[in-house]
Amino acid sequence: MEILELLARWLHFLAGIIWVGHNYASVVQRPRWQPLAASDLAEADSPRLQAVIHREHGTFRWAAVVTWVAGCFMLWQRGWLPGALSLEGSLAPLGVGVYIGTLMLLNLWFVLWPHQKKVLGLVPAPVAERLRCSRITHLSSRTNTMLSIPLLFFMAAGSHGGFLFG
Repeated sequence: MEILELLARWLHFLAGIIWVGHNYASVVQRPRWQPLAASDLAEADSPRLQAVIHREHGTFRWAAVVTWVAGCFMLWQRGWLPGALSLEGSLAPLGVGVYIGTLMLLNLWFVLWPHQKKVLGLVPAPVAERLRCSRITHLSSRTNTMLSIPLLFFMAAGSHGGFLFG
């Protein structure tokens, strides 16, 4: 079981860097909202649309799933999952982290990705709908970026300061 925990820890760590790192890189690359124009979406060969399409969309989405599953596995394997989910004592900060991470995962898969598929043209939609969806994907991504700050705090507090919550 120790080798599984080590593997889960590294998967959680590396996939988390990819997931959260993608959000931070997005903020650095585009610090403020720059709306697409209808002309950016009208032609499939639009340089602006191609720049969006060629970014790695799949890697960070699946990194989010790996991060969440590995984290829950580690808590389950140690017998901490019920205590974390019920926010008991020193496990409360980890539980808050689990809830924030779950919210981020749900936001990614059920808000951001369905809208992003329209923006990218993977799901047929009129240009006006694609423009609307581009704003939603931007806000959804920024929401996850902001949620990652308390998420990282509560993850660290679980190992480094959990006694404060006991």
